[in-house]
Amino acid sequence: MKLVTLLPADQYIVVNKTILTEVDKRNLIHLYEPIIGFGAVSLYLTLWSDLDRLEFISKDFTHHHLMSILKCDLDVIKHARESLEAVGLIKTYFKEGEINSYVYELYSPLGAAEFFNNPILNIVLYNNIGEEEYHYLKNIYKKVNIDIRDYEDITKTLNETFESTNAPTVEAREREVLPLNIESNIDFDLIISSIPKGLLNEKAFNKKMRELIINLSFIYDLDTLKITELIRASINEKGSIDKEALRKNARKYYQFNNGTLPTLVYRTQPEYLKTPMGDNSKKGRIIGVFENTSPYDFLQSKYKGVKPTSRDLKILEMLLIDLEFNPAVVNVLIDYVLKKNNNKLSTSYVETIAGQWRRAGIKTAREAMEFAEKEHKKMVKKNEKVAPTKKVQVTPTPVWFDQTLEKENVSDDEQKELEELLKDFR
Repeated sequence: MKLVTLLPADQYIVVNKTILTEVDKRNLIHLYEPIIGFGAVSLYLTLWSDLDRLEFISKDFTHHHLMSILKCDLDVIKHARESLEAVGLIKTYFKEGEINSYVYELYSPLGAAEFFNNPILNIVLYNNIGEEEYHYLKNIYKKVNIDIRDYEDITKTLNETFESTNAPTVEAREREVLPLNIESNIDFDLIISSIPKGLLNEKAFNKKMRELIINLSFIYDLDTLKITELIRASINEKGSIDKEALRKNARKYYQFNNGTLPTLVYRTQPEYLKTPMGDNSKKGRIIGVFENTSPYDFLQSKYKGVKPTSRDLKILEMLLIDLEFNPAVVNVLIDYVLKKNNNKLSTSYVETIAGQWRRAGIKTAREAMEFAEKEHKKMVKKNEKVAPTKKVQVTPTPVWFDQTLEKENVSDDEQKELEELLKDFR
């Protein structure tokens, strides 16, 4: 990255790449300001106010203009700009000349639902403001759900209301957000020079490995020296860095120093993906358990209060971080696997099912439950076709399968299982 000295006479223009709303401003203050600080938010809003009346592009300004409005020096402005760049709110372009020129592109903040579901920003916000303030903010953005299952949808479609006409195509501006830009302080040159030659092969630090190291260093708050130690402890006999060993070592180091894991395994389902309130049916109550319980607490309940092992936490971490599953989906998967796999949380079994669910794009507990039941029925039919005369062995199914819930007279074991699933979370 080129080092550029920022001067008061340097010019800039602002280009709006998105559509900014009043809700965006509120999200900036509530969600982003605790992370990037009030100075960065003030700079963002000042650049936004520099735009023309149509909010497309600004005229030419000097950075002395920003110094006068924000009442701060250029070092503060530069640091604020870099903070905005790191969280994907600004993209900066530079052109050298007699008077240097900058272009600042503005992008939208994430919506509240996207923000609270982002594993990085969510953790940073939680760590910066604490548990009480964090839950206060989540309640502000909590979605109000209404149970409309007894209502009939009579909404008219577009073609029922208007006649079709040929109209010119217009290329209009859309809302745009940038991917999260993690500002890493990891010195890879120092890492490489610190590891004895011959211990690592040349391809060990490829792009994916560097991204993993940056993500782990951020999530587990690791500096270059500490991540170097963990990397050296994770090198296998082929001279490669064992990804799983590196994850495990980073996780163990964090737990040893903090007594717990980052908040990922303690998160519950995002509010915007929860089902409407008021469903008191058996299935509705079970879905409520899946949605309002963190994967850690749910797994601990399945173990009768015994804390999950480090291997179990590794599985949860894989589902939440690598596959980006929502917490309620993880809970359904855990319950399904334990029932189908003789109460064993096998990594290979979990990965097989998780890969299938990932490809299906499952986001909610209800979707996961319906998909699991559908796949189970397909497997039963397939087995019956392969051996029609052979008696097919009946495999256990979770208590939330429809055929179980719809029975008027469930067995004592099924009733007991249903009560155990619900009693710890009432």
